Amino acid sequence: MKVQIFHSPASPFVRKVLVSAHEKGVYNQIEKLPSKAWPVKRDPNIVKENPSGKVPTALLDDDTPLFDSRVICAYIDTLSNSLSLYPENLKDRFSAMTLEALADSILDAALLCRYESVLRPQEYYWALWHDSQMEKVDSGLDDLENRWLKFLQGPVSIGSIATACTLAYLDFRFPDKDWRSNHNQLDSWFADFSKRPSMQATQPE
Repeated sequence: MKVQIFHSPASPFVRKVLVSAHEKGVYNQIEKLPSKAWPVKRDPNIVKENPSGKVPTALLDDDTPLFDSRVICAYIDTLSNSLSLYPENLKDRFSAMTLEALADSILDAALLCRYESVLRPQEYYWALWHDSQMEKVDSGLDDLENRWLKFLQGPVSIGSIATACTLAYLDFRFPDKDWRSNHNQLDSWFADFSKRPSMQATQPE
């Protein structure tokens, strides 16, 4: 069964889907569709399947659309019988899903920072908005370091995949942001996780 995915090579949410597919051993079932996803001018090909026009948007064999990344990752997890990215134990499963939500919230704030800095005309730049979003990034990183490290150090889950893709995005788009100095244990975990073949195979362009 093939899963077509509207793809943007720099999207951390797309990367989360691709890393999940690698970890599940089903990457060969993913077909990446070209797209022109953009927060201002939406790609009509995506909008036809997903009114938000965002990536990732997936199409199943019968053209059923799936979105957003959380839904697509949950579907990918069903494509093989290998170890699930969603732990069987209910407490751990909801911990993994909450960790994914935390990582996604950090990404959402980081993307808004980037849009404010790169896309908005300079005369309309709102420093307070940018800084307020970055505060969300920082408080999320603090939570990862102080509350979630033990869970991250356990078996690979959708939560650890989402966290790794989030930290990688910060390095990719915010190279001057020194998030490591105050999050030494998170940095150490991320360095190890980044060596996984799934992460190496999905480096953003």
